[in-house]
Amino acid sequence: MGKQRSVEPQERLETFLEHLAAARDLQRNWMTYGLDYVDRYVEDVDGDWWEKWEEEEQQSFLDSVIDFLKSDDSIALIVRQQLANKPIPEIAEKLEKYFSFPEAERMFAFRNFLTNSFIEENNGHTPNNFTELELCELITKLLNKLQEISLKYQSQFL
Repeated sequence: MGKQRSVEPQERLETFLEHLAAARDLQRNWMTYGLDYVDRYVEDVDGDWWEKWEEEEQQSFLDSVIDFLKSDDSIALIVRQQLANKPIPEIAEKLEKYFSFPEAERMFAFRNFLTNSFIEENNGHTPNNFTELELCELITKLLNKLQEISLKYQSQFL
């Protein structure tokens, strides 16, 4: 144990010194080259890497939502059952879209999405076995689940 404690601080110090040297090089290059210093650190800085990265990020979140909807999670099962006439990718796209709305508008967007599907299936009437309270509870649980997925997804990039 005594050796592990003496080695660990030494390794951390060496890592810190490496990072400090890299930061100093970055600062020196910035002072020498101005904004052109970025070319030394980023390949294809003028390319479309930002757009590609955004597309990959959105697609990955969408894939996570699709995986959730295909799972045996109780919330996913209810959503699939209530939206049985819609394919899972379409449901996931709508959920992703509505989840990106401002927080104050999300609940209404989800409610409209789910109730419009109910109305389509039931000739304009909300089914008797699904009360407004149950709908609100479902939406709250669904929003919490999407928030959970979002947090897991974001932690991959940290």
